[in-house]
Amino acid sequence: MKTILHRSETRGHADHGWLNSYHSFSFANYYNAERMHFGALRVLNDDTVAGGRGFGTHPHSNMEIVSIPLEGELQHMDDMGNSTVIKTGDIQVMSAGTGVSHSEYNKNQNKPVKFLQIWIIPNKKDVTPRYDQISIKDIAISNSLTQILSPNPDDAGVWIYQHTWFYIGDYDAGKTDSYTFKKEGNGVYIFVLEGEIEIEGQKLLKRDGLGIWEVDSFTMKAISNSKILVMEVPMNQ
Repeated sequence: MKTILHRSETRGHADHGWLNSYHSFSFANYYNAERMHFGALRVLNDDTVAGGRGFGTHPHSNMEIVSIPLEGELQHMDDMGNSTVIKTGDIQVMSAGTGVSHSEYNKNQNKPVKFLQIWIIPNKKDVTPRYDQISIKDIAISNSLTQILSPNPDDAGVWIYQHTWFYIGDYDAGKTDSYTFKKEGNGVYIFVLEGEIEIEGQKLLKRDGLGIWEVDSFTMKAISNSKILVMEVPMNQ
């Protein structure tokens, strides 16, 4: 088993006033040659956007872009004709493919919105752009991992063009669980959203990240009430 630990305080940081962002991997003005990506996981940004502010219309191509709101509401618009709001308990996905332009704004004027912005390198280029969103809370199971993303359109959650699986886990203190890899050659990156969790003897605190690969499974124990995001991705990127 191989592992890599990213403590929350070692992440890149950019404070633009309207945007306060922490980068687990190199992004924009934050560059760390040793933290370019974890397999197909290219970007993991922990963003807080001030009331009424946001990202103006900008383009993407050949990237799978996933947004998970943690607090508040995010207004989305794109040139595919989508105008939606994603909120706490939702997950949003865009396959940028041949090219898409979109904007993301805090829908509320008087309180911030917090969300994870995640980019996955696709296994298929130049696809027709697509958009989807679902409510995670509608499928969540307490004290267990709930699948929220996969490569299969007919499976639970949203889907993307990559052999990637995402899970959300909400655990009471003292609960244990295990994870078995879905595909040989993949790795798993665990990101702690709340609480404290122990994985194979390694204690992780809020916003810590742990990468695990070259193993078939691993075990987890919640030290306190905890919430985690588990991302299984191909390592050969």
